[in-house]
Amino acid sequence: MLPSPPLAAAATRRAATAVASVAAHRLLLPVRSLTHNPSAPGSLIPRRRFAHMQREERTASLAPLGRHFAVAVADGGVDGEAPALVVVSFYRFADFPDHATFRRPLKELCEELRVSGGIILAPEGINGSICGTPSAVDKVLNFIQEDNRLKGLRMIQSPVTPEDEAIHHGHTSQSPLGAGDDAPFRWDHVRVKLKKEIVTFGDPGVMPTKMVGKYVKPKDWNALISDPDTVVIDVRNMYEIRIGKFKRAVDPCTNSFREFPTWVDDQFKLVESDTRESGVNNGNGIGQPAEDLNASKSKQLPRVAMYCTGGIRCEKASSFLLSKGFKEVYHLEGGILKYLEEVPKAESLWEGECFVFDKRVSVEHGLAQGTHKLCYGCKQPVSDEDMESPEWEYGVSCPYCFATKSEEEKERARARQRQFETWGVIGGPDKGRSPKGHDAKDAAEDKQLPNSI
Repeated sequence: MLPSPPLAAAATRRAATAVASVAAHRLLLPVRSLTHNPSAPGSLIPRRRFAHMQREERTASLAPLGRHFAVAVADGGVDGEAPALVVVSFYRFADFPDHATFRRPLKELCEELRVSGGIILAPEGINGSICGTPSAVDKVLNFIQEDNRLKGLRMIQSPVTPEDEAIHHGHTSQSPLGAGDDAPFRWDHVRVKLKKEIVTFGDPGVMPTKMVGKYVKPKDWNALISDPDTVVIDVRNMYEIRIGKFKRAVDPCTNSFREFPTWVDDQFKLVESDTRESGVNNGNGIGQPAEDLNASKSKQLPRVAMYCTGGIRCEKASSFLLSKGFKEVYHLEGGILKYLEEVPKAESLWEGECFVFDKRVSVEHGLAQGTHKLCYGCKQPVSDEDMESPEWEYGVSCPYCFATKSEEEKERARARQRQFETWGVIGGPDKGRSPKGHDAKDAAEDKQLPNSI
């Protein structure tokens, strides 16, 4: 069962904003009925029908599909409101060699139910974050879990802001520039991608399905990381750690998850050579030499507690450390998001905000909307203070990427921003195509149509 979001707060927000009209309750939505044979993965028989979905129909109970669960939120609201929305992030490591056959039916189902977001399919499993009405998201997640290999998805539910509701319901003119293909979540449509890994690590020998560290519940996390014999490692990237982390956490200063194995190899060789230095931000200052993580235990590897945003990177990181000979490897179950959801702020050891890979940019305790915005020049989070800098230019650059961008790159970004401000879409009305060529193509197609048409 997914946890319920703060319904009273969501209702207050929706009543205050009134994002959509009464007509939103009577949308012409395609409804999809699917049969899936778990013994033959990828065997799907679609049957489509179209119907005017009344609010009463959408709130009806769902027929059990695989491992069924219900998202405890009503879809509808008072007249004049858009349907309530929910965001669910999920993943599952599994032996999934036929993942490609799952892409089309999953994408079609999301489109028909108007579920937006991003989903990655790979031979090692599934990873995604989707947004939609509770019943629609419920149907998608249960359809995924009809495949026995994908049962038991690890899921985190988050509330949705009024601004994000407006974007999801089609008011794209209010949306900033898209975050690009490297952002795993976008609100305006669904993407289902095929990749080699559901989270890029670069080492095919690391298999969380074979071995993984010990999960630690959020309520038990504080005691573990407060132990001076525990080395706390943040396995996220620098730009994520910059806006928030746990107390005592070591920052590996990586630009991508692919760099984590190299950092581990270099860092824990300090036991063999006391002269080596690593520019790690461990709380003593950026760029200062890292402390010897094995100083007190020079003949054995230390106990490690690691964490990441939602837990998926820790699955691979912990499996990697175990393969390197570490005996005590722990990781935060559900990641930072589950911790911020369950642990009261007064008891929390979290400092700052948590970066998330969607248009919210960052969240605080209770998964409330954070204060950071996104630089669409480099996809990094920026604070209000950062936006006061002369190096900040909306849609172009920020203090973290200004020096790395050429004037040509900045001018291209300005052109894209002007296109978006003028037309509401990057590329203008022709989206980068030649108007003359576009008209010629239309004329050629018209010639091929029967006179009756």
